[in-house]
Amino acid sequence: MTAGVARGPDGRLRCPWGNTSADYRRYHDDEWGRPIRHDNGLYERLTLEAFQSGLSWLTILRKRTNFRDAFAGFDIVTVAGFGEADRERLMADTGIVRNAAKIDAALANARVAMTLDKPLTDVIWAYSPGSQQSAPMTLADVPASTDASTALAKDLKRRGFRFVGPTTAYALMQAAGLVNDHLADCCARDAGSCDSPRRDHWKDTR
Repeated sequence: MTAGVARGPDGRLRCPWGNTSADYRRYHDDEWGRPIRHDNGLYERLTLEAFQSGLSWLTILRKRTNFRDAFAGFDIVTVAGFGEADRERLMADTGIVRNAAKIDAALANARVAMTLDKPLTDVIWAYSPGSQQSAPMTLADVPASTDASTALAKDLKRRGFRFVGPTTAYALMQAAGLVNDHLADCCARDAGSCDSPRRDHWKDTR
């Protein structure tokens, strides 16, 4: 795909996918690419990106409230304590994606996060390229994975995390603001654009 920015119904230039539905537009403008520096927020993103594998992100986005209810707001401590009854509850929940491997991975990943020798935020953000990244001009310039996402996936797997490969890791990096893959002329790329200044979407209040 070589598409550049597209003008939305409100007249603003966005990454093309950000104009395809109202749900995508809100997510694109207000969340995608905003820095998340909170363990629970990153755990949520990691979990939802894993559930998205093989599905459209819009499917996950529209079920996100259900996911949050089912997974106790993605509170790592709470989910790490889920037992067999909780697993059965999740498998029976029609409001989420009922995939046994993905549910098991979500529960296991919460338990792994509890055993880390440093905050999950530090583990993940260590792979941010920082200011080295140039702005993509078109969707063709946006990779599916990078050396950094491959290294992040390898590190997470080494620590015991499941269902995270280089592509899922890169999707996490994009969603959580480790990289800024808004196209160069997109209204959401820089501070103060799309009426939503770039800011930390999750802040650690511990």
